[in-house]
Amino acid sequence: MAASNAIAAYGTLIKRGDGNGGSEAFTAVAEVDAINGMDLKMDTDDVTHMQSTGRWKEFIGTCLDAGEITLDVSFIPTNATQSQSAGLLADMKSFVKRNFQMLFPDVGATTWTFTALVVGFSMKAPHDKSLSATFKLKITGAPGMAG
Repeated sequence: MAASNAIAAYGTLIKRGDGNGGSEAFTAVAEVDAINGMDLKMDTDDVTHMQSTGRWKEFIGTCLDAGEITLDVSFIPTNATQSQSAGLLADMKSFVKRNFQMLFPDVGATTWTFTALVVGFSMKAPHDKSLSATFKLKITGAPGMAG
C-alpha cells in the first residue's frame, strides 16, 4: 500500500493586489478560515441533428468559466484587507476588478493567480460565537494555474 501524498490545507493564503500595475504588491486577506472554489467548468452547446448516430445527443465546448471563490473569514470591520474603506468591501462598492494570488502550502509553493470582482458579502454575528463573514469573488478571464 502506497503512502498518501496529501497536503494539509493549513497555511493556504489568498492575497489581494494593490492595483499598482507592474510593481503590484499583494497582501494576505486577514484571518481566512476557509477557501472554497475555483469552480472550473466548460459551457457546451447542443449540436444534435437529425442524423446524429443512434439519436445520441452531441455537444461541443464553447466557453470556459473559472467560477467563484468564497472566503470565510473572522470578520474584522477595520482591517485594511476587509474594510469598506480600503478592502474587499470597498472593492465591491466600487465595482473594482482586483488581482489575487492563492498560495498553497506545498513544497513547490504553488501559486495560482486570478482577477476577480467581489460580488457578495454575508456577515454573521451570533450571540455565542465570533463575528464572521463570507466574501464571494467572481473570477473574470483565465486564471493562472501554474505548478
